[in-house]
Amino acid sequence: MILLFILILFILLWLAYGSFWKSSNGSETREDQSLDVNIIPDLQQHVSFYRALNPEEKKVFEEEVHEFLSKVKIVGVDTEITDLDRILVATSAVIPLFAFREWFYRNISVVEIYRDAFNANFETNGSNRKILGMVGGGVMNGRMSLSQKALRMGFSNETDKRNTAIHEFVHLLDMTDGSADGVPTLLLDKHMSLPWLELIREGIEKIRKNESDLDDYGGTNEAEFFAVAAEYFFERPEMMKQKNPQLYELMVKAFRRVPELDSDSKIQIPGRNDLCWCGSGKKYKKCHGNISMEQS
Repeated sequence: MILLFILILFILLWLAYGSFWKSSNGSETREDQSLDVNIIPDLQQHVSFYRALNPEEKKVFEEEVHEFLSKVKIVGVDTEITDLDRILVATSAVIPLFAFREWFYRNISVVEIYRDAFNANFETNGSNRKILGMVGGGVMNGRMSLSQKALRMGFSNETDKRNTAIHEFVHLLDMTDGSADGVPTLLLDKHMSLPWLELIREGIEKIRKNESDLDDYGGTNEAEFFAVAAEYFFERPEMMKQKNPQLYELMVKAFRRVPELDSDSKIQIPGRNDLCWCGSGKKYKKCHGNISMEQS
């Protein structure tokens, strides 16, 4: 009887977490989109989370980015995507799971990049184009859709608390237990679930009363509160620690990381005719200064 109980418990745990375990089985690898280019300069310029890592952690982060790109297909829909776009998508996936090296997103196979916001019919022209990112079940099973403009803005603006791509990957983490309910059992120990639920409910109430500095979208429901809070946590950790200390502490426990930024997190951009900071020997305007991050 005891053996049967242990077997059933093992099966339930496998089903709950199996979608995130990394596998050495080559058959799991999808179309390889790994980049031959050196990704370090782009990570150094655009990703503050990466800049704050120590050398050993940076190497692991780079490996995780390459692994994601080898397993998940990233395609442009009526728009051309760049190597930088692919790096930013992979970065958005790696950041929430960085403290969990043995896990991977088995519930995603394709990320579709649209030029701008889209509507419920995935149209980027016409009315009701308010969606910046989407992931879920049904027609979205195994797929994620992102606005290219929002993807780039999430990493080009380091003074806000928003990152659409991280938001959507956090939804995937939330869904690992079968439902998007704002309680990621993958991340939370059992003893944390109750205080987490209480904090979510209080947080949603404060947002609806306009008494919170979290994005209003976090007041939609528990799942959106969790995703919005995670954006805030990874984008502006110092501000969250100061203004929402209880939420900050729970996020630290959930993601098992203190995402403190280094003092050099704001890179000084050289003049157009100065040598590029990456060491290529080229003028900035002909090197990294030629990477378009305009929000058109």
